[in-house]
Amino acid sequence: MVNVKRNAKFELGPLIITAQHEVWDGNIQDHADQGVSIVITANVEGRHTSLLRFNCFDFEKSYVYGPDNDKLEPIVPAMLSQDSKGYAERATFSGRLYRMDTTADGNAISWTIRTLKTMLPAMLIRAGYPEIAGKIDQKNLDSILPDLEIAARDIYISHRNTVKHNRGTDIFEAGNIRFGLEMRRLPVGDGGLAIHVLTDVGGTKGKSYAEETEILAFDCFKDGPHYHYGPRNKNHRIYWDTTLVPDPLGWVLDKFKNGMLRSMVERAGYPGVAIDIDQSVIAAVLPGLEDRAREMELGGLPEKATPNLVSD
Repeated sequence: MVNVKRNAKFELGPLIITAQHEVWDGNIQDHADQGVSIVITANVEGRHTSLLRFNCFDFEKSYVYGPDNDKLEPIVPAMLSQDSKGYAERATFSGRLYRMDTTADGNAISWTIRTLKTMLPAMLIRAGYPEIAGKIDQKNLDSILPDLEIAARDIYISHRNTVKHNRGTDIFEAGNIRFGLEMRRLPVGDGGLAIHVLTDVGGTKGKSYAEETEILAFDCFKDGPHYHYGPRNKNHRIYWDTTLVPDPLGWVLDKFKNGMLRSMVERAGYPGVAIDIDQSVIAAVLPGLEDRAREMELGGLPEKATPNLVSD
């Protein structure tokens, strides 16, 4: 189930247009992502039905015809329908979902609003709902779109899912970054070892105005092990496949040993920090970090829950 944080709804005749913030988790939803979706719904044959969907996320920028319409016929270009079965199957899927080209179309929210203003009836017909398309009042549509755009932009900016963890109880300095180890217990009972990758931003190390920021977090939990890219930035969260990764801590340490930390920090949104990471310094720290991490794992979970410092 997608985590919906906040929404704003607008009525347009038989339609309800909703702008809502969503969080997608890697390996639970399609991929790790978050942002605003604009969903157009209506009552169809007594059932609340999604007619159109626009995904204005960090990575996923797409729109979907008839998400709930099982009878929707795909539009397959002739040159693809003549191809092998594999190509035809992929083309069938693309007949429902199309991705925005932000290079040509610009900001996804702006594109969505412009498209709704001029193409909503045509898109509803393509989605399989011509009767509803015929009931659209263009004047009413024009009147709500500015407020819809304001709401969507506000939700995208101000309702991003981020988290501020504790820094850890055992700290290992490693050049321009440091590692914090912590045994965590969640209020629901799950928990395990957490590895916080930290750095100083906004000032020089040791100065009062410098701020320590967590740039990666690895929660090697028993039930739901996962990791975060940029917990206080994009906060893209990925759950491990525990069939293939039965030892999340070992997986994390392996990435550190094999020089993947720089790439992961860059993906988290901190390229300036990533470029200054010295793998030789990381390698010198890892033996002591690994010994202590394994020792902490054997010690078991804390008796009481260890809440985050800040969690949206």
